[in-house]
Amino acid sequence: MCKHCGAPSPQGEFCCAGCAYVFRLVHEEGLDAYYRIRDDVSAPADPALLQPRDYHWLADAMREAEAAVADQRGRAAQLVMEIQGISCAGCVWLIEKLFNKQPGAGRLDVNAQTGQIRWSWEPGKFDGVSFGRTLQKFNYLVGPAGKVNAEQAESRVLIRRVGLCTAFSMNVMLFALPAYFGMKSTEEYARLFGTLQLVFATLSLLAGGGYFLARALRALRERVLHIDLPIALGITGAYLGSLYGWLRGEESYVYFDFVSAFIVLMLVGRWAQVVAVERNQRRLLSRQPATPHVRVWAADGTVTEAAVETLRTGMNFEVTTGQTIPVEAKLESDEASMSLAWINGEAEPRTFRAGQRIPAGAQNIGRQCIRLVATQGWDESLLAELLRPMVRATQEHKLIEQVIRCYLLVILVVAGLAGGGWMLAGVGWLRAGAIVTAVLVVSCPCALGLAYPLAEEIATVALRRRGVFVRAGDLWSRLRRVRVLAFDKTGTLTLETPVLQNPQELEALNMEARAALLALVRDNPHPVSRSLHEALLAQGQVDALEGEVIETIGHGVTLGQWTLGRPGWRTVSREDDSSEAMEPDICNVLSYKLAEGVVLARGGRAVGSFEFADRARADARVEVEALMRRGLQVVVLSGDRREKVARLMRELALPPDNGFAELSPREKADWFIAHDDAMMLGDGANDSLAFDRALCRGTPAVHRGMLEQKADFYYLGRGVAGIRALFEINDARHRTQMALLVFMVSYNLLAVGMAVSGRMSPLIAAILMPLSSLATLAIVGWGMRGVWRR
Repeated sequence: MCKHCGAPSPQGEFCCAGCAYVFRLVHEEGLDAYYRIRDDVSAPADPALLQPRDYHWLADAMREAEAAVADQRGRAAQLVMEIQGISCAGCVWLIEKLFNKQPGAGRLDVNAQTGQIRWSWEPGKFDGVSFGRTLQKFNYLVGPAGKVNAEQAESRVLIRRVGLCTAFSMNVMLFALPAYFGMKSTEEYARLFGTLQLVFATLSLLAGGGYFLARALRALRERVLHIDLPIALGITGAYLGSLYGWLRGEESYVYFDFVSAFIVLMLVGRWAQVVAVERNQRRLLSRQPATPHVRVWAADGTVTEAAVETLRTGMNFEVTTGQTIPVEAKLESDEASMSLAWINGEAEPRTFRAGQRIPAGAQNIGRQCIRLVATQGWDESLLAELLRPMVRATQEHKLIEQVIRCYLLVILVVAGLAGGGWMLAGVGWLRAGAIVTAVLVVSCPCALGLAYPLAEEIATVALRRRGVFVRAGDLWSRLRRVRVLAFDKTGTLTLETPVLQNPQELEALNMEARAALLALVRDNPHPVSRSLHEALLAQGQVDALEGEVIETIGHGVTLGQWTLGRPGWRTVSREDDSSEAMEPDICNVLSYKLAEGVVLARGGRAVGSFEFADRARADARVEVEALMRRGLQVVVLSGDRREKVARLMRELALPPDNGFAELSPREKADWFIAHDDAMMLGDGANDSLAFDRALCRGTPAVHRGMLEQKADFYYLGRGVAGIRALFEINDARHRTQMALLVFMVSYNLLAVGMAVSGRMSPLIAAILMPLSSLATLAIVGWGMRGVWRR
């Protein structure tokens, strides 16, 4: 197991270099008590902790907060934000300890339930941006507060109702106890106790039952039979029957204790269903910082900051290092190193020369700003289309809908026929009404209202322990229909950064060389730099060499005598170190090739040579084979070149015909028109349109601010084992719910049959109802017992 996150780590102490880095940081800060407090399993380190991130929004927000208290001497400024990455109480403890170390820090409140953080500080003495970057290094990301008020979240509303109804139910029980212990209805206070039961049961009906009644009525207005309808009928029937019994003084028809307990049980079941999904949704930032503005040059030479939405054809603008090109544009600078991985999956960066067109969505991975001329406006940009949110209608359980329809029709018809039949038999309408009440009470929908949601809650929690986080409540209803798994290549089946193949070269460097290498690769979004940066930091503490880093586009970077670049660039081999340093190679190389590796040199003499490979994730082949054994078809949809996709197909032992290369984002989306039973797994903007059309959507990338908001689930870690876990746990959930269905049918056939035959009083029905609830909970516990095993 990984010593940091607790995830499986077959390769050693840590599942990834990111976890090793955070583990070392925690100990260096003297905060190793964190590992005694945290849960056994927490979120693995995300690649975002080492990537450049824009914090201009935070600086602006802090300035506004300080300005708001500028005329109130001595008052602390405060700011509310969202935070991503909290998984347990240990995370809250760690964040508080880090905050208290900051100069000028005031008070910090972290709400793990809502995913919000509030900090206050002494104006002018606290550097919030620096603290935000510190949190990022520890695998936490802060973002602007979402527009949705966490207090209005459905789970918060439900838990308030649960609290109120539990209190009302306890009072009803309190005043019902004397009757159970033999108090006669003619005794003193008996009527008063009955009246108090009525009052508290009515309050319970208003506070808790109203939730189900309102939803059932809304569904009926939309001509939909909803799961809340049988619950609403059960509550209403039992309450009206009890009210009638109280008015008539017929104690045998009064079951206010049943009404209030039933409401509490149904509310708890619904809360359990909602809170699991909301918790996973809150683990991510609800909205990312606004897209950074670009600098625009007007015809008269003036420069202004402008939002990307204002870009029009012909406008001259500039993007900084790490920033994405918002619209297709022509390069004005001499050259630029760009990554197209986000829009076509191509892992290797490309070098563009002045005058060439750069597609929208390309990322500037050079160290300098570049100038461009827009050749299209934002409205015409492919990036704008990819970023456009799409709302998809929620799909309910078809099986449950069918069960509800049958259940309702049968129960209502049976209750009506039983009442009418007994009336014709001459027992009187009071006796007939008691039989109808018994039928409605004993035919409790606990399996649907309580046990079904509980099974899904257990499945969601079990998946979270395996690094899979369900965001969409209707995922379960769609998962059983999936027959095809469509993987994106780069970043999904492979890692975002290339894998360092010879880490022993890094270990062999002396401290000075390591310091130089750290200076050359840090703050550099180039994938090779990110890979080296991650591996270097995981090996131990090192201080970067001071000095200015200069980049030669397409070749490498320089710091004084130190260089890091492609082989042959300003270096000689170690085998021929008596030679003079070579002049810069300006041969016609337009892009850096991963297979060539990079060389670290001092004064032209190589001191380290690093090799990289764009390989599938370590467990990808095993997991793909396991998924195929389940009968699932696995295909790869990629914008990358054909030869690279073919190589990946061979590496994973997949049929060559299942690999589709050089697909545009629209071609990926069109593929799903003919495959309405397919799940899409991707990480880049080029997967966005495919996400809109896929039956189910999942992503391993949660730090880019786009696909995670569309995804039904996301998974963390270095592998893809979470996909198989998703299907295995869904199988357990489905088997459990089928067992519940069988139990519910059998129970109702027996219990309703007895009620119809007049052999069950409403009292016995009220006793059987909670017993059936306990039985359904036992079935859930038995059916889901294996999901905690790994």
